Amino acid sequence: MNIVFLFSDEHAGSIMGNSGHPVVQTPHLDRLAEQSYTFDNAYCNYPICTPSRLSMLTGRYPHQIEAWDLGAIADRQYQTWGDYLARADYETVLCGRTHFNGTDRLLGFSHRLLDDLHRWRHTTGRPPRRTPDARRGSNSHVAECGPGDHEHTRYDRNVTDLAVDFLQEKAASPDNNPFLLYCGFMHPHFPLIAPPEFYALYDPDTLELPETWNEALESQHPIIRHHRWAWRNDIPPPEAVVRCALASYYALVSCLDAHIGRILEAIDTSPLRENTLVLYTSDHGEMAGHHGIWQKQCFYEPAVRVPLMARLPSGENGRVAQNVSLVDVLPTLLEVAGLEIPSDLPGDSLLRIARNQSSETTRTVFSEYHHMGMLNAGFMLKSGNYKLCHYVGNEPQLFNVDADPLENNDLAAKPEYAAKRSELETTLCAMLNPEREDIRAKENQRIRRLKSGNT
Repeated sequence: MNIVFLFSDEHAGSIMGNSGHPVVQTPHLDRLAEQSYTFDNAYCNYPICTPSRLSMLTGRYPHQIEAWDLGAIADRQYQTWGDYLARADYETVLCGRTHFNGTDRLLGFSHRLLDDLHRWRHTTGRPPRRTPDARRGSNSHVAECGPGDHEHTRYDRNVTDLAVDFLQEKAASPDNNPFLLYCGFMHPHFPLIAPPEFYALYDPDTLELPETWNEALESQHPIIRHHRWAWRNDIPPPEAVVRCALASYYALVSCLDAHIGRILEAIDTSPLRENTLVLYTSDHGEMAGHHGIWQKQCFYEPAVRVPLMARLPSGENGRVAQNVSLVDVLPTLLEVAGLEIPSDLPGDSLLRIARNQSSETTRTVFSEYHHMGMLNAGFMLKSGNYKLCHYVGNEPQLFNVDADPLENNDLAAKPEYAAKRSELETTLCAMLNPEREDIRAKENQRIRRLKSGNT
């Protein structure tokens, strides 16, 4: 079976028509979701680009592969999708955004149709500072918004053109060897400059703002306060800017949807429809003003929950409520390719989860963060409806996401939830030692800074 993997950057799981969003227009993704197993509780394993992507490609958690931050370079002792699928004689093709750091631009894949935009930015592996040289202010990424032309839009158009050409060639070819095509898009990652025809779909003045878009810094958890300061979110932008930024973000999602529609058309109007698995997801979400935060880098739902759908040629479909995460993607590909799933991978096949969800026990998913905005490591566990956010050196947060989807009611200090907090903390500490992983991350980052001359 062929595999087409569609991968966006910074698409929050709720920002899609099929997810129940009242405004965002995503007709092609909505149609794909209706034809797919759609995972309503899918999470990234690190809410920032590079560690999330390397974790997904190796099927291992970021701390297991020492992907500590945005500057992480893949450790090639850990096999990737390309390495595994080569055993099943797959042609493995990269097209577009991967965010690979270092000089290895393939990581086990056979070839590329298009490299990353600004590839030179992804070669040093230099880690970030934990405490940036920042001043109070509003995030400049939010202020840079509105209709216009941008290189991200042109790049994604190129990704789509090359992917469509590749699929048309495969559909016309007598070669029956299977292929994996990875299509990586920039959208809807900031800057929030959207093509005018998509920006025109949204009236900033009529958009509903997040309830907590101007939430007071003083009322928030210390970790969130520091996060907002580090990323210059501590002073909320003016309401007019927030409205413009939201309209732009929604427009970028709609533009992405149009690109995906072209790729789906190339599959669905050819013989490929009968033997191609289509997967769509994103590396992390986008806060989009919730709790006064823009971008990601935290464990609130808009930052860590992502869209995830898998369309099989057989037509099997349905909504899946079980918690899943991006480390479940590799086992899925291995199952489709007829390969054995290594027993030491933490994930499971999404297809097995979907087909057995009625008999599944509650699944627990994991995420972590060691990047700028947190002075010490942060870890997230979600088991059933409950989410624990564990911060080394600070008090945790605990939320019942079903009862409190906006995560306004922290249960961590409430006596009636002490048992649930203890249960999740015990589960986390059985997986890893939070303090030890924090030390490992900081030591790795210190050494890399010294080597790069960035002390």
